[in-house]
Amino acid sequence: MNRVLLLLCITVLVGANTIPSFADVGTNKREDEDQMTNIEMLTPLMGGCGGVYFLAEPGELTVVVEKRDRNRGTFQTEFRALLLAPDRSVVDEAIIGDDGMPADSGIGPAQRVRLSAHVSRAGVYALNITMPQDRYGLESVWGFWTDCDKYLIETARGHRDLRHQEPIVLESPGRSANICFQPRQKAFTMELSALPEGSSPLALYDGADNLIQSIPVNEDGTVKTVIEADLKRDNTPWRLYLPSAKGIVIIDGLNQWNSDDRYPDICCWTAQRQSWFSLLEYRWLLSPYMRVIYGQPREQGSLTFQIHNNSDREELVRLNVEFSDKPFSVELDKTVASLSGKSSDTVTLYYTIPRSATESVCHLRVNPSGDSSFTTYSTVVACSGEAPVSRPLDMPLTLKPYQHENELLGYLPDYPTESQIYFDLHNNPFVLTHQGLWTHEEGHWNVTPLVAADCSEPSLKGNTFVAMSGKVAFDKRNNIYVLAKSGNAAALLYSFDRGKTFSAAMIPGYETHSRTFDIEQFSGTNIPDGPPPVLRRAKMSHDVRFKWRQMYNLDLFLPTRKGDRIEMSEPFLVSELCLGQAAHSGTPSALVSRGSKVHIVWGEASDPAIEVPGVPGYVNTYDRKTRSLGKPVLLGYGPPANDGHNSPSITMDKAGFLHVVLGTHGKPFPYTQSLKPNDTQSGWSEVRTTTEYLRQTYIGLVCDRTGTLHLVFRLWQTGEPFPNSYHATLAYQQKRPGEDWQAPKTLVVSPLSDYSVFYHRLTIDRQDRLFVSYDYWSTYWFYRNDHYGTRRALMMSPDTGATWKMVETSDLR
Repeated sequence: MNRVLLLLCITVLVGANTIPSFADVGTNKREDEDQMTNIEMLTPLMGGCGGVYFLAEPGELTVVVEKRDRNRGTFQTEFRALLLAPDRSVVDEAIIGDDGMPADSGIGPAQRVRLSAHVSRAGVYALNITMPQDRYGLESVWGFWTDCDKYLIETARGHRDLRHQEPIVLESPGRSANICFQPRQKAFTMELSALPEGSSPLALYDGADNLIQSIPVNEDGTVKTVIEADLKRDNTPWRLYLPSAKGIVIIDGLNQWNSDDRYPDICCWTAQRQSWFSLLEYRWLLSPYMRVIYGQPREQGSLTFQIHNNSDREELVRLNVEFSDKPFSVELDKTVASLSGKSSDTVTLYYTIPRSATESVCHLRVNPSGDSSFTTYSTVVACSGEAPVSRPLDMPLTLKPYQHENELLGYLPDYPTESQIYFDLHNNPFVLTHQGLWTHEEGHWNVTPLVAADCSEPSLKGNTFVAMSGKVAFDKRNNIYVLAKSGNAAALLYSFDRGKTFSAAMIPGYETHSRTFDIEQFSGTNIPDGPPPVLRRAKMSHDVRFKWRQMYNLDLFLPTRKGDRIEMSEPFLVSELCLGQAAHSGTPSALVSRGSKVHIVWGEASDPAIEVPGVPGYVNTYDRKTRSLGKPVLLGYGPPANDGHNSPSITMDKAGFLHVVLGTHGKPFPYTQSLKPNDTQSGWSEVRTTTEYLRQTYIGLVCDRTGTLHLVFRLWQTGEPFPNSYHATLAYQQKRPGEDWQAPKTLVVSPLSDYSVFYHRLTIDRQDRLFVSYDYWSTYWFYRNDHYGTRRALMMSPDTGATWKMVETSDLR
C-alpha cells in the first residue's frame, strides 16, 4: 500500500544523521520508528533533480533521502520523492517541505524521509526526485542512503532551451567524494569549477583503479584537463576522486554530449565503484513497463512488448513469464531474441482472460546473456469486465506519475497514434507517420510508404520520401496530398488512388536554409477545388539577442493539376519578416481557401527598439483569378513581441466568414472575424480575447458546420494537484455563432508540476466530431528518459465538445 509522507517545514534534526519520526498527515498514524540513527549518506549532498536506479534483489529495499535548503532568499522549497517498482508502479512516496529557516541563513538543517518496498522479485527499481517551482534544483541539495548494493544516480533537471548539460553539483566540503562514470570512447575534456580554495589535487583512476592522472587545482578553484583517446577503456567505470566534495563537475560524454556519444542525454554515475551495474547497456531492455488489459472471461488477445539492446554489442535476450498468484493462460511467441547493437525487436504475449478472477497478474521477465546479474520485468494486469476507456471520461483526465491512459483507463489503441488523424470526404480515417500513410480498410490498418512512383525531378523517381509534418489534405475529388522530403529536396506528394501510390511535385528553393512547410488541411468547411496551397518558411536570419526572433521568408505556392500530374507554381513572396511557426503543438492552420481565394495568416518580427504589445498578426489573400496578392492587413498583436511561439490560426465557417485567433505565449488569445465572407480586405471585427486573464499557448482551431469554433490549447494553472507550484493542462474552449467565447474546460491535467507541453493537434471529421491527439512531455529529463518512445494518445468528442472519450477502433469505422 502506497504511503504519502509529509515532513513539515519546521523539522530540525537533533543530530546530523538522525532519522526523524514521521506522521501520515492524511490519517494521523505514526510510521514505524526504526530509529535509524547515525546513518551516513552514501553520497555527498548534490544539487539538481533526477533520481536513482537500484538493481534490487528479493527482500526489503530501504532508501533514506536527505534534503537541505540553501536558504538564499524567501523561496519556499518543496521536495517530492517517488519510489518505483520495475513496472513503474509507485510503491512509496514522500514530500519534504521548506525548513523554515530565515532568508540568507545558508544551508539549513537536514530533513530526512525513509522510503521502502518489499521486493518480491528482482528488477530495476527507481527513485524519482522533483522540486516543484525549482526544476533545476537550485534551492536545495540532497543525498541518500540505501541498503541496495547496486545503484546508479541519474542527474537530470528540467529542460532548458539550450544545449543539454547536467552539471554534477556537490555541496559537502567536509568529506571526500568519488564520481564513478563510463568514460567516452574517444578523447574528452573534464572541467571543474567552484572547488574550495587551496584544494588538493584531484585524481583520476581507470577501470582497474590504476592512477591515470593527478590533476592540480588552479588558484581560482577550477580544473580543465583533456583525457586522450589512447588510454584503455572498458566497461568497468572510471573513478574521479575529489578530496573535498564541493564543486561543479562537467565531463564530456557523462553530462554534456555530442550526437555520436554512446549514451547521450543520460548522466549516470555512482559514488562507489562497487555499486555500478549495467543500466546504460540495458536501458529500456523491455517496454512498456506495465500493461492493463480488460476483457470478458475466456476472451483472447495479445500484447506487443519491445526488447531493446542499448549496448554496442550483439546481445542474446531470454524471456519467460512469472505469476504473482494463480497462473492463467499466457504464451509468448518467442523466449529468445538475438539483437545487434543499438537495435530493437518485439515479443508478443498471447493471453486468455481468466474465468474465476476479477484481476490476474503476470510478469514478463527479461534476462540479457551479456550480464547474468542484470534482470528486470514488465507487469500485465488482466481484468475481467469492460474497460473504463469504453465510457465517456470523467473530465478532466488527471494523469498521475507513471500512470497514464493505459494504467488509468485500459487504453490500448490498435490504430496508429504517432500523429494526428484526418478524414477524407467519405469520413475514412488517415494517419501520416514516419512509416508512410496509414489507411483503414476492411477492418485493418495498412500503411503505404511514401515512394514516388513518378516525380517532377527524374533523379528522385522511385525514392522513398519522409513526411515533413503530420498533415493530410484532400481536394473535392478526394485526392490525397502530403508534404515530404528526400534528403534536402522538398515535395508535395499526391495520390489519385486513395493512397495506394504516390507521385511527387518538387518544391524548389532555399535547400541550404532551414525550412518549414505547411499545407491547407481540412479545418471544418474548407475543401480546395484542386491541389491545396503550400507555404514555405525559409530562415534568413536569427537575432541572437532574442532567442525567438528568427526571421523567415514566407512564400506561397499554388500547385495545379495538368492531366495526371501536379505542377508546382513559382513562389509568391508573402513576407520577409515572418516568424517561425509553432507547429509542434496545436498545428495552427496558416491557410484556408474557398473558390479562387487563398487566405494566409502569419506573425511578424518587429524592431526590438520599438515597443509593441506583441507579435503583429497579419492576413492577406491571393486571388487565383486575378493572379494577384492583396495588401497585408494587420489584425492585432499576440504578446509578447518577437516570440516564435505566437503563431496565429485561421479557419472559415460555412457562410465563408473568416475567423482568426492570434497566438500568444502565456497570455489570453486575441480573436477577430472578417466583416465579409471570403474577404480579408473589407474589415474585421474588434479584437477581443478568448479569456480575460488566463495563460494560453499553442492554438488548435477548427470550425464545425454550425459555425461553432473549437479551440484547444495549453493552459497554465495553479492549485491542486500541485498547491505549491504551477502546472500545465490541456484545455478546450468553444464559441457559438453570435456568442462570446465560453469559459475554458480542462481536458487533461499533467502528472508532474512545472513546465510541460502536450504536443496536441486538434482535427475535425466530416460529421463534426472533434479529435485531439496529444503526447504529454514533462520538463523533467528523468521522467522522459525513463520512458522509451512516445505516450501519444487520441481523445475525441462525439458531440462537439459536450463530452469526451478516448478513441477506440470502433469510433473510426
